[in-house]
Amino acid sequence: MRIKVINPNTTLSMTDKIGASARAVAAAGTEIVAVSPEMGPVSIEGFYDEAFAAIGVIDEVIKGEAEGFDGYVIACFGDPGLHAAREIARGPVVGIAEAAMHMATLIGTGFSIISLIERMLPVMDHLVHGYGMQDKCRSIRKTDLEVLQLEDKCSNASEIVVRECRRAIEEDGADSVLLGCAGMTDLMEHVSDQIGAPAIDGVAAAVKMVEGAVSLGLQTSKRHGYAYPLKKPYTGSFERFGPK
Repeated sequence: MRIKVINPNTTLSMTDKIGASARAVAAAGTEIVAVSPEMGPVSIEGFYDEAFAAIGVIDEVIKGEAEGFDGYVIACFGDPGLHAAREIARGPVVGIAEAAMHMATLIGTGFSIISLIERMLPVMDHLVHGYGMQDKCRSIRKTDLEVLQLEDKCSNASEIVVRECRRAIEEDGADSVLLGCAGMTDLMEHVSDQIGAPAIDGVAAAVKMVEGAVSLGLQTSKRHGYAYPLKKPYTGSFERFGPK
């Protein structure tokens, strides 16, 4: 089984960290290939960044289809380009936010999302409602961290994340916390140990969901909503993305 894990931003140190986390949970015989797009933002912190990151995600899925990958993980908690990627992929495509939320519902009655700067709160709220999880989400907490601070070994990002996770459990009544950025992927065990409750890393959850779907012989349905895009010419700099 070959799974392509796509970090939609172009910060390669984060891609390497995401790839290591994905390989740590992958089953024996599963090959994980972690990539970043050739184009896009260095970090994703709002709807505008997501719009451009989605193009890079789609580009990587197009390449992945030619390379014979069995499934894909979109390793950004905004799940940019998820639905478009499903239209062009034969195998399953799982976003880490969607995976984390579904996993949380299996192990508790409610979860909290630990996010980054304040402008990300509407993005998280949009995801929660889009996935129909508003009755399960106890809170969305901000840390005031920017994405790239998670890559700075001299920052106190880990302590800040732990603090907000603990508050979510103690003050908001959450049974688990979702680490609301792929850059937090290496904090899962540490946070769980510190707060005495499950911390869910969407990268790990998504890898196991893709593995499960592929093992069951499930592919993306092409009957209705995720049918292949209609063939038509695209113009200008998007010409090469036109459905063939």
